[in-house]
Amino acid sequence: MRIMKKNLKVLLLLVLVAAASCSFTTREFDNPDKDKLLVDLITYVLEQGHYDPKDMDDAFSEGVYDSFIDTMDPLKRYFHVSDIEDFEVYKHQIDDQLINKELTFFNLVYDRYVQRQKEAEGIYINVLSEPFDYTKNETINVDYEEMGYVSSKSELNERWRAQLKFSSISNYYDLMTEQSDNEADTDKEPMSEAEMEEASRKSTRTSLSDYFDFTKDLERKDYFASFLNSVVAEFDPHTNYFAPPDRDRFDMRMSGKLEGIGARLQKKNDYIKVIEVISGGPVWRGEHMEVGDLIMKVRQEDEEEAVSVVGMRVDDAVKLIKGPKGTKVTLTIKRVDGSIEEETITRDVVELAETYAKSTLIEKEEQKFGLVNLPAFYFDMSDYGERNAATDVKKEIESLKREGMDGLVLDLRGNGGGSLRTAVDIAGLFIKEGPVVQVASVGERKEVLSDDDDDVVWDGPLVILVNELSASASEILAAAMQDYKRGIIIGSEQSYGKGTVQNVIDLNRWLRKNDLGDMGALKLTTQKFYRVTGGSTQLEGVKSDVVMPDKYSYIDLGERDYDNPLPYDEISAAKFDQWDGYIDYEGTIKRSKERMEKSAQLQLIEDNARWVKQQRDRSVVSLNYQEYKAENARMQNETKKYEALKDYDNRLTYRSLPNEVALMKEDTTLRDKRKRWHKNLARDIYIEEAVNVLQDLKMNNIRRGKLADIKN
Repeated sequence: MRIMKKNLKVLLLLVLVAAASCSFTTREFDNPDKDKLLVDLITYVLEQGHYDPKDMDDAFSEGVYDSFIDTMDPLKRYFHVSDIEDFEVYKHQIDDQLINKELTFFNLVYDRYVQRQKEAEGIYINVLSEPFDYTKNETINVDYEEMGYVSSKSELNERWRAQLKFSSISNYYDLMTEQSDNEADTDKEPMSEAEMEEASRKSTRTSLSDYFDFTKDLERKDYFASFLNSVVAEFDPHTNYFAPPDRDRFDMRMSGKLEGIGARLQKKNDYIKVIEVISGGPVWRGEHMEVGDLIMKVRQEDEEEAVSVVGMRVDDAVKLIKGPKGTKVTLTIKRVDGSIEEETITRDVVELAETYAKSTLIEKEEQKFGLVNLPAFYFDMSDYGERNAATDVKKEIESLKREGMDGLVLDLRGNGGGSLRTAVDIAGLFIKEGPVVQVASVGERKEVLSDDDDDVVWDGPLVILVNELSASASEILAAAMQDYKRGIIIGSEQSYGKGTVQNVIDLNRWLRKNDLGDMGALKLTTQKFYRVTGGSTQLEGVKSDVVMPDKYSYIDLGERDYDNPLPYDEISAAKFDQWDGYIDYEGTIKRSKERMEKSAQLQLIEDNARWVKQQRDRSVVSLNYQEYKAENARMQNETKKYEALKDYDNRLTYRSLPNEVALMKEDTTLRDKRKRWHKNLARDIYIEEAVNVLQDLKMNNIRRGKLADIKN
């Protein structure tokens, strides 16, 4: 945090000096205009403060163009070829317009979009007034990125008809399946196929009506914010413009005051995708969804009809999904494996306690091993010493040591990062002293963050678990332990690959005078992480010493799968001494790999991962009901093949520590949470292999003796 604040002060000084000389005030414009002022502010900040500013040239202009057009019409059901021809006149002029504070391109696209959207309202009403023929043999290709724009109104009508039939056949299938499942219910009058067909169209019509109602509430400024994000996203995927309402939501999330379902969502093509399940939230507690799931529809508890969010802007979808504590929302989910299910979630405030470190004792063959699960690198923003991940992990380790543990597993799977300082402090629990991470900042020399404390809290065998979702600070800690050869990394082929740091800067602070209202904020990439060996964690992440497949193995989840990520590069290495506390370190890794090659469970996980990838890549869908039904049946049968994954038993015993057992006597909720956690751990082959590795790791007794002398 010290580095970030130092860098931010330098940046603010630069901008304030520039503001004095350039007069960033409303007087600068003959016709004061907030949009132009925002363009001026943001482009200047990007040029002066971004870690790796891009040249605003024709290539940059083309990237902004493609991004904004796709944002406005991801399903290609509004714009015509003639519209695109009009837009393309400005394809290589956007950079010049930004420099000159001209908004011709944005205004043209926005005005045309409003026009086309009004025309589309009449199309969907007409299409849905007539029954669909589900006996007809036809298909739809849902790979909208590869689809061209329409050249006529008749072609546009046909595109809408196919997309609306695709939505309706899903509703029709649900109604047919529900009626088939409830055949024994004699109290309910069965619906005819014609009635179900009509009901399926009605549901689609309701969803579209709600969608257009939402868009009518949007103002020009909302679309302009999207345009600005198309501009800043060309610099890197983590640089974002926050319009005032979005900044307030971000501030609320950073403060930990989260109310809703407890999941982070992102627009992926035309779908709303789950990119993080927040520990302690309703989704996490009820195991309703997981990363990679797609949200198709949203239904409120007091409404009969669900609203489709396919093609909807993520902000609009979030408005539907979130709500007051205690209310319920039903989501139609397309799972990672392609199956579609409904989940009813009771909205709540995220329980911060569940984001904290927790531990359990693992017993195997008269030996005891400790497991510390760390969901995030958290800290108290007002007082670091009050509570942080490093002090909590230290307490858990000390408690496990009192129980006589022979080895430690630190579980960083799904940990998206957080405080860099806590990552450095946690690394210091396992090494005597030395550098942990190198940080490069805008316009400054690199800085090395080190552990300066001689105390080693745990000097025994160490394994760190990671997966594709372990990011940022998780990667710094895992990389340091790998470079020092202090611990063995087990998990996915590589971690997420986010090696950058962002600062959120209030744009209003840069104006001496402002009569135009709140300007929002800019989240800006200002720093980059490097390992002690000099390599960046950007894109490359951390390569596991022992690779174990999981369901995410073939899904695009990492930093490398975003547009415009900063590149991988290297700097000079820091001076450090590798840990010399193990005997046969490489042999332990070799034996683990040999076990993995023979594991039937891992082979099944690998097969499932490949199948999941295959399902997600399927873009052609039949609109013939019998074929649609047969495909769903085939998929469900294939899914059953992998249900055995949930039945796995690693035959390890898990026991809560005495201090937690005492708390459970008063807190039955805590007891239930730990029971569920232990049940999940018992099915976890990654924990099993981590324990096997800990058993194999032999310690250099001379080294341990030296450490004992240091501690005494």
